[in-house]
Parts: sequence; structure tokens; C-alpha cells
Amino acid sequence: MNMMLSRTAQTALDGTTRPQIRIVIVGHVDHGKSTLVGRLLHETGSLPEGKLDMLKAVSARRGMPFEWSFLLDALQTERDQGITIDTTQIRFRTRSREVVLIDAPGHAEFLRNMITGAAQADAAVLIIDALEGVRDQTRRHGYLLHLLGIKQVAVVINKMDRVAFAAARFDEISAEISAHLTGLGVTPAAVIPISARDGDGVTERTPRLGWYHGPTVLEALDALQPARAPDMLPLRLPVQAIYKFDDRRIIAGRIESGSLAAGEEILIMPSAKIAKIKAVESWPLTPVNGRQGAGRSVGITLDRELFIERGDVIAHTAAAPHDTRRLRARIFWLHDRPLVAGMTILMRLGTKETRATVVSINKAVDPGDLSGVETKSIARNHVGEIEILPGQPLAADPYADNPRTGRLVIEVDGRIAGGGLVLSVERGPRAGPVDIVPVESALRAGERAARYRHHGAVVWLTGLPASGKSTLARALERRLFDRGGSPVLLDGDTLRAGLNGDLGFSAADRSENIRRLAEVASHLAHNGLIAIVAAVSPSAEDRAGARRIADGAFREIHVATPAEVCERRDPKRHYARARAGDLRNFTGIGSDYQVPPAPDLTIDTSARQVSDATDAIERMLAETGVLFDEPVDLAANI
Repeated sequence: MNMMLSRTAQTALDGTTRPQIRIVIVGHVDHGKSTLVGRLLHETGSLPEGKLDMLKAVSARRGMPFEWSFLLDALQTERDQGITIDTTQIRFRTRSREVVLIDAPGHAEFLRNMITGAAQADAAVLIIDALEGVRDQTRRHGYLLHLLGIKQVAVVINKMDRVAFAAARFDEISAEISAHLTGLGVTPAAVIPISARDGDGVTERTPRLGWYHGPTVLEALDALQPARAPDMLPLRLPVQAIYKFDDRRIIAGRIESGSLAAGEEILIMPSAKIAKIKAVESWPLTPVNGRQGAGRSVGITLDRELFIERGDVIAHTAAAPHDTRRLRARIFWLHDRPLVAGMTILMRLGTKETRATVVSINKAVDPGDLSGVETKSIARNHVGEIEILPGQPLAADPYADNPRTGRLVIEVDGRIAGGGLVLSVERGPRAGPVDIVPVESALRAGERAARYRHHGAVVWLTGLPASGKSTLARALERRLFDRGGSPVLLDGDTLRAGLNGDLGFSAADRSENIRRLAEVASHLAHNGLIAIVAAVSPSAEDRAGARRIADGAFREIHVATPAEVCERRDPKRHYARARAGDLRNFTGIGSDYQVPPAPDLTIDTSARQVSDATDAIERMLAETGVLFDEPVDLAANI
């Protein structure tokens, strides 16, 4: 979702540079937004020659009085219905600005369009009818601007002619809307009385507004500040591809912000590797001399060999993006299926693409009434704030710090399901000591796959105690081994007797138990083995962390045997001891189990035989690309 288009600067007649600013204009339907925009176009001389006369003639032929809003109503249906349907971008010049004014619909059914328009803006104009005053939708629009992070708002009180230009009425509305916006953390840059139809207060002060001593609309727009140009932000070069050319490894990408030049020291995130730019490459002439700025697609070579992959971000060492292990985002949800905590998504941030888990939903807003509520899901066309746990570390910036690398897109089932802004990030731990150098196996993944007829994977069986996890894990281990594979069973209780013997059953110890299990399982999967984990793992957040560690190798199976069946089985007498009070924090009795919302497979061992359940797991592994029968081209995987 492209939430900020590139900004340019225009040169004025006096040789100075006019910065460009994007301003969204919002307000209740019929409060006069389109009329104000039409008047601004006329007063600034921004209309094509003859356009005004043509529209007046069209209105006369239709028997309709001319309205300034007709200048914006480009579609026939818009003129016929008398409402603005699409978000329209209008360009005009002030004395010191190139203004892109985004006219967004005000009626509720088109609020989604308004959200799209407002998300591109540096500032906003909120328009209010002097006769009607502050309406519920006016407050909702103020809340929406706050939600989208727009801090500069100019308030225009229109149709002052309908209240005889009464200063008392203006003061009443000004006080009410200023209090509302201030409560949202937004201090109005100006509150301006106008009559857009007659032109009072738009570009000139008139006698009818002699009691008002503040700026006109045009002066207020001139005072709003554009966002920082991409060239003025820190360097961000998301890696798109790495090419082997002659004896060079060329790292290619588009500079999203900042600039670079040969000889500069850079940092590759999130791995925190340091190198110097040896040369900036291009085609057909290379190398390229001088600084390369934002918007330029470049290739660079480094002074040393480093492992770099698509999705990494190149920055200067003094101002690098965060090594992000968890982030908070404000998103607009588009999918028919509501977004729920625990849901697995595909997240794209820049050129990085990774599976991720929605850890929690902190707030959801219905664009129909724009009231924030605590909720466990975000419905279609709703806005919400969520916590996301990426499947692997990534480089990110909060949107407020750098909009170019602070936007994300969410995919579900192969289609775009939402998008939004990164609000904050949780940094990962500092890089380890420089004398720790991991050693890779001498065998490549393709060699093991050719022998075992499967890729590495982590098969994670989760469920209540006595649900049948270990029984299924043992059966699957035997099945995979008999077909020539290399499976390894990692049972939760077995590891607690050794590697995890120092851990108890507090929430923190349970989390560490799962982390260690996931690290061991991920290492085995990375080396081409299938790690079969049987662990209660009751916390959705802990399982999300395991998925992050294993990334694309992770396959979650929910062993969903009913609690009453598990307690009736009770092979280790744990349920009986928990009922008697001898075993505290036992999952199923004294501690809750969080059901996976979207596992790769769900199995109820009370309703099917072990062999049938094992068949189902084997089919799932084949369908998701872990198991295969055809020979593998060994050379292609080395």
C-alpha cells in the first residue's frame, strides 16, 4: 500500500524553490469542502483557460445553478448525485508552496476512500458548517486524522454568511473544535472563518470579517510544513537482488531515502555487518561517480565478501534502522476474514517478505463511527493497532522516523489483506561477541534432500496434556524413517529431563523452554532433518516465537483432543494431582491453553486411529512441499 507518493520541488519565477505539501481536506457532507477547493483553484489562477465558463454553460444547459464544487466533479455520476465519490488530487500554487490538495469524501460509506487520501497527507484542513456546528462526523474525522498520525490541522468554519458573520458563533465553534482536537493531541494551526461561496476569508480579508485578525485560508496553507524530503532522511537502500557479474557481486536496489557514494562505510541490517562501498555500478557505463540520491536505482560492490540477501537494508553506520524482532502497527484491514490474534500472515516491508504472527490486537476502529474499542479481531474495512512477531529479524523504522521504510503490506491466502504504518519497533539483542563465528555443515541442504526425499522441517505438535502428541510424534517418526527419511523426535518432557532441567513452570520458564526447543528443532531442520516436536506449548505468543525461529520450516499441528477425554486418559496422573491441588499451573486445570487460530493441521485423537492421523500428517507434509517422491537435481541444490 503506497501511503506516501514522492515529493518534488518546483522553481518559482524568482528562482526560489517551492516545496511541495500534501493536504487532505475533510468534513461533514455538505459543509462545503468542494466549494472551498473550487474557489481556491479560481482565486490562485489554477484553472485552465475557459474551464470556468464551460462549466457555467454546462450547468445552464442542465437547468442547474452553478456551484464551485462542479470544478471537482469530473464524473457524470458525481454531478448528477450532488456528492463527491472519489478522492481527488488537486494541484495549485501558493506564494511559497506547491500544494497537492486531496479532496476526500465526507459521507460514511466512502470513509475508506478518505482514509486512503488522508494517509498520503502531510497536513489536513477540517471544514465545519457555521450554522450546523461541530457534528458527530466532524469529531470522527478529527479522530481519524489523529489515528493516521496527522499533526498539522487547519480548521475552516465555512458558510459564515448563513450566521450573518457573527463573531460569537465563530468563537463558540472554535472553542468546541479546538478542545476536541487538543484532547486528541492535535493543536489546530489556525481556525479560520470564511464564506467559500462568496470568497470571504479564502484569499482575502473582507469587511464582513473585520473582527477576525488571523490568517486567510491561503495564508494558513502557506504556513503548514511539508514533510522532510527523502534526500534529507538517513540512507535506506533495501536490497532487491544480488548479481554475480564477472568477479563482482553486485548488490542492487532502489535508494528509498538519503544518498550514498563510493568509499562510504555502510551497515547491512538486520545482521549488523559493516563494509565499505567499493564502487557504485551502472549500465552501460560503470563505475558511477558522485553521490546517488533517493529515487535512484543503483548497484554497489563492497570491499569484502558478506552474506547479503533480498530484504536486507543498507544504511550508514551512524543512522541505521532497527534490528526488529517485534513491531506495533496501525493497519487498515481489507480481507473478508477478520484478523485475529494468533493468525499467521505474510508480511512485506520494503523488499523483505516473511511469515509473521499477529500476537495481539490492541484497538480496533469502525470507520462507520470511528470509535475505538477493545476487541479481539479487526473486521473488513476497519482500522486497528496490532502487535506483530515477524518470522525472522528484519530492518524497519517507525513511520514517524522514515515513511519510506515504515510502511507494511499484509497478505493472506495469496492476496493483499491489509496495509499500514509501523508505529514502534522492539529491537533485538545486541550482536554477539566478534570472536563467535558459526560454522556451517559441510553438507548442503540439497544433498540431504536427495538422499532422504524430504526437505528440513519443524513439525510442531501442540495440545493439552494427554491429547496424544507423543503417540502421534512417535508414529510419525517411524513412518518417515521407514520411507527413507531422517526424522528426530524432540519430546517436551524428555528435554526437560536434560537440556531444560533447570527450568520450572512459570510463564517465563515456559517461554524459555519453548525457545530452546525451537532453536534445537530449527538447527536440525536447517540441516535437512525433520524435527518432530511434541510439547504442550500452551501460549500462542511462545508458539509464535518458535515459528519465528524456524521461519518457513515451521508446520503447526493442533492435537485438538477434548479436555474431558484427556483428563479421562490421564496416563501420568497429572490431572488427578492437579485436581487434588498437588500440581499448580497445570495446563488444562490451573492454567489456560490458547488454541491455535490457524494451524497447518488439526487432529482429534479421540475420533480417529493413530494410523489415520499419521496418514493425514504425511499428506500435509507432502502438500506443503516437505516430502516428495521425485528425484532431486542434486547439482541444482549445491
